[in-house]
Amino acid sequence: MATVPTPPLQEDAESVLGNETDAETGPRLRLGPVPEFRAVYETYFPFVWRYAANRGVPPMAIDDVVQEVFVVVHHRLASFEGRSSLRTWLAGVCRNVLRDYVRKRGNQKAGDSLDDQVEIRSDGIGPAEALEQKVAVELLDELMSQMTELQREVFILCEIEQLSAVEVADMLEVNENTLRTRLRAARQVFNAGVTRHRAKRAWGDRG
Repeated sequence: MATVPTPPLQEDAESVLGNETDAETGPRLRLGPVPEFRAVYETYFPFVWRYAANRGVPPMAIDDVVQEVFVVVHHRLASFEGRSSLRTWLAGVCRNVLRDYVRKRGNQKAGDSLDDQVEIRSDGIGPAEALEQKVAVELLDELMSQMTELQREVFILCEIEQLSAVEVADMLEVNENTLRTRLRAARQVFNAGVTRHRAKRAWGDRG
């Protein structure tokens, strides 16, 4: 069975990069030198890993996709001008790398379901908790597969990664009204799916 790894690092952009944090858009660079690549990698590895995982990259390919993202970041970091948060800039790099990835023959399209044999493992939790986690991951994957491409992209960036609507609209090159409409539709799909799942479990418990 394939094992989905969990990212080992936690984001702490303010302490690692010495950035100022904007409540609306997240960490921003202070005026001064571009941060070192190592600091960016250590701070934002979990973000890049989650982005790839949530976009339907098969578990065995996640490491390769994440590595490719940071290869691009290494080459382009010096050109980062701080016009957006570093995380938003990275999200744009992730999006482009993933777009190239799914174009390759034989790769699974973003948003497709993960293999049924995927096993979720996390240190320090028992079998019951691991099973519950696996069910939650599968439910999220199923619900996102019911969204359109733009709805799924907006949902991941706004709801899961907590980027601002302003920056997501700029990154996806859509106006804010369109983004909010797609986000509202994605939330409806998600909430309806969760409601059905809870009702199904409640009915099953009665048996």
